[in-house]
Amino acid sequence: MDRRTFLTAAGTGAAALSLGTLAAAPAGAAQPARGPHAPLLLRWFRDTYRSIEAMTTDFGLAVDKIDVSGPGAPVQSRQTSPTNIGCGLWSTVAAAGLGVIGQDTMRRRLERTVRAVEKLERHHGFWLNWYDAHDGSVLTEWPGAGDPVRPFLSSVDNAWLITGLRIAADAAPALGPRIARILATADWSYYYTPYDPADPVAGPGQLRGGFWPDTEEPTGHHYGALNTEPRMASYLGIADGSLPADHYWHLLRTMLPEHEQEQHPDGSYVAMNGVRVWQGHYTHRGRKLVPSWGGSMFEALMVPLFVPEAEWSPHSWGLTHQRYVRSHIEHGLAEAGYGYWGFSPANIPEGGYQEYGVDAIGMQVDGYASNTDRTYTTDGAPLPPASAFTNGVVTPHASFLALPHAPAEAVANLRALDRDFGAYHPGYGFRDSVNVSTGRVSDYLLALDQGMIAAALAQALRPGLLQRPFRTGGFRSKVRPLLAMERFSI
Repeated sequence: MDRRTFLTAAGTGAAALSLGTLAAAPAGAAQPARGPHAPLLLRWFRDTYRSIEAMTTDFGLAVDKIDVSGPGAPVQSRQTSPTNIGCGLWSTVAAAGLGVIGQDTMRRRLERTVRAVEKLERHHGFWLNWYDAHDGSVLTEWPGAGDPVRPFLSSVDNAWLITGLRIAADAAPALGPRIARILATADWSYYYTPYDPADPVAGPGQLRGGFWPDTEEPTGHHYGALNTEPRMASYLGIADGSLPADHYWHLLRTMLPEHEQEQHPDGSYVAMNGVRVWQGHYTHRGRKLVPSWGGSMFEALMVPLFVPEAEWSPHSWGLTHQRYVRSHIEHGLAEAGYGYWGFSPANIPEGGYQEYGVDAIGMQVDGYASNTDRTYTTDGAPLPPASAFTNGVVTPHASFLALPHAPAEAVANLRALDRDFGAYHPGYGFRDSVNVSTGRVSDYLLALDQGMIAAALAQALRPGLLQRPFRTGGFRSKVRPLLAMERFSI
């Protein structure tokens, strides 16, 4: 999946995380689902997990996507990524915790995937971006197209596989020693460029996007934005001690005021643990929030499926998450006039893959638009009329990410997408995306997006089910104190 990044210029900057702690539910035997929409959500989970089962090869890895357009069984892609594999792991743990599969089935499936992961080629303790899901070989050309694939070690994609492995070890303790051996060589300092106050551009105190292992060449960029999905790698590294705690404060809430970005930020500089931090924010429709890089839902709200940010930091992370969701709702209903909302990178209904988001709440100038035709907004300029937002694309997984913050509205939006467009596949859950301008619905389901749906439904039905590994150990002793200190300027 394509993820945008940027280089930090100048000085410091960071934004921080804040998390809180509900009583974590054990990851063992199933417990009754709860909540006002529990029967519907459980039905959605069952079908979503059936799609994960359909994605999983005999080798034990979840493929990148399946095609459900034909009358027969879904057609699997050949490729998989570390993120896809992680999604398969945590979805299986969620299925057992919700009673969809038994504990013995969960353990067998997790063991099969762990056995496959043990066989995959690794470099510096990390996994390459693309493998053949059917035999575990490294992909060197793209299936079907034949285009060359240069093996790459992605920091953010490895974070999601390690997340899945940690969840698997927690749910199936017998696998713990094997998973511990797998993770023993995954040292996040490999991706880290230490902070250099004399040259913060070259030494920003951030993680590289990744490395090409054939030449050991790093990407030219670092992941600089705080409110994006790579912060999961940052949390993992801080928690296990391979990254210093001050790395957190060298991530950007907004870009610095003198730098070109989507909106001129308001805020002030503050000192956090001896680091000079720009506590910036954007304002959208009268609400102050911390932007993401592109304005998509998964950048902001995938991480808190696992790390309880809103609970540990209710007045910073919790508040910006709520306002971020509200911006998506109002963009879809009021600004673009789609009648539906929720925008995140997904399969283009007509084919291909594209980032979608709310441009105004992303730092990137002309970042992720909510439509395939790329209608952007400009800070300080009149909003384009709703008629300008042609070929708007709504992504169901974005509504699931919003469940903790706007549950009634999220369920209503999903029901409408099913009712008005047939976006729900009765056997496999929600299709990946809908062009709400034409009614075209995607033929595909993506492992990443189904994995987010499964995790979001697990959190809604059994809070804490997938969060236990991220409430203990280094997360409790090292990450949570940082989040407790967080004071966004919102």
